[in-house]
Amino acid sequence: MMPVRGMGRRGRSTGRGLPDLVRDFGGQLPAAPPAPAGLDRRSEAALLRPNTSRRGHSGRGFGWSPVIAPLAVYRASTAEIGGVFPLLTANGLPPTGALMGYDSLSAGGFYCDPIGWVLEQIVTNPNMIFFGKPGQGKSTTVKAFLLRMMLFNARTLIAGDVKGEYEPLCAAVGVQPIALGLGLPVRINPLDLGPLGQDWEKLSEEDRRSRAAVIFARWVVLLKALIGARGVVVYPSDEAALTTVLARLSGWADGGQLRTVTIPQVHHALAHPADELARACRYANTQEMVDSTRQATDALGALVLGALSGLFDAETNIRLDWSAPIQSLSLQRLRDLGDEVVGVSLACVNSWSRAMTDLRRPGEITIVVRDEVWRQMRLGVGAVQSLDADLRLSRNDGEVQIIVAHKPSDLLSVGAAGSQEVAIAKDLMALCDTKVMFAQDSSIAEELSELLGLPDLARDWVSGWARQRTGRAVWTVGERILKVTTVRTATEVPLFDTNAALVALP
Repeated sequence: MMPVRGMGRRGRSTGRGLPDLVRDFGGQLPAAPPAPAGLDRRSEAALLRPNTSRRGHSGRGFGWSPVIAPLAVYRASTAEIGGVFPLLTANGLPPTGALMGYDSLSAGGFYCDPIGWVLEQIVTNPNMIFFGKPGQGKSTTVKAFLLRMMLFNARTLIAGDVKGEYEPLCAAVGVQPIALGLGLPVRINPLDLGPLGQDWEKLSEEDRRSRAAVIFARWVVLLKALIGARGVVVYPSDEAALTTVLARLSGWADGGQLRTVTIPQVHHALAHPADELARACRYANTQEMVDSTRQATDALGALVLGALSGLFDAETNIRLDWSAPIQSLSLQRLRDLGDEVVGVSLACVNSWSRAMTDLRRPGEITIVVRDEVWRQMRLGVGAVQSLDADLRLSRNDGEVQIIVAHKPSDLLSVGAAGSQEVAIAKDLMALCDTKVMFAQDSSIAEELSELLGLPDLARDWVSGWARQRTGRAVWTVGERILKVTTVRTATEVPLFDTNAALVALP
């Protein structure tokens, strides 16, 4: 290739030019278009650079500028301006935790980090609640969060997988779900001591009292929920009898020791009380105690001798492997027994799960998923109080509680309007500072707006924008409102698909 020489002393070309170089390689530079007739080069330059003094322009209320900005001023709302040029808003959330997808308002990635949000004082608790119609991406988003949080050593417990939809996720990470069902060998004692009962003899008297208070409170709340599931009202005298029976059966009343109790033992103690127990419960004799607690006793008997006989009436014979990233208690084989049986099973599993997640080391992230929560809520005020207690303790325990529901009425169907049950159920939503709302009909979106205080724009997103594509949801993280679209990878699609049973095999 021939070199191109430079310029001479007087600025004249002493070698070949660029057109010659291009022609040597078989090319041809386009010719410059002829100048339009009558074009004044000076007027053209004036359009590009307006005349201005060397000192610029200044004036009263104007400031100083080197040139006058050639701008036209218009006044319009963000609705009109957004159609001309999309207005972008800052995400406002730190890029930590699980990458879920993207925020449609900022076009940036959206990260979910409930524990980090608490530390940053964005929210006051790490609990999350998901609302959405079936098929709108609710379960997919939950499973995506669980899988991606495994990268941060988070451990997950599915406290009752009623439909078996978490089993593919468990299989993908090499975990076999724990299946409960009639005829299966698994037994779970909802009155288990859990980690709080470990090394009891080595504890100080103060630590024993503190742990015993937590254990007895959980036991009593569960028994009240199981009795209330049969439509029986638990009166203060019944609650006092339950507390006394538990203290005596566990050994706490005999010197501060503590051992595991089972529901059949509680049922037998109430049905056949000893004279000493009747006097401790302030009854004149054993027959008076039997007559006074008969309804509560019969309600527990239905659990011991009824459809769930053999599942929750013996010592626990399994152990959770917390070295695994996820553990799931599958209740899929109980679905044919009816909603009430499944609801009672969920209450028992939740109480047991609560015991198993006590005493975590600092820095450990534990996620507890409570799916099909409406089945448990319909058991009555006791079941609602049990769930309420778990949500209130999550901040101190460093635990992320995830509630999955279809619509707000799932939580408010526990009782009549204005009842104690409904009041507690409304508080449950306040105990979840992160609310995720997938596509809903207009009437349900209006209901969400009233209960959660959503602005009109967010309500319209739920009933409009979110329905245009699966996986879209409105997230309220504390005071922040975001439009988020969950994104699945090709590997995750078969793990998260909940419509596999609807598709015919080839």
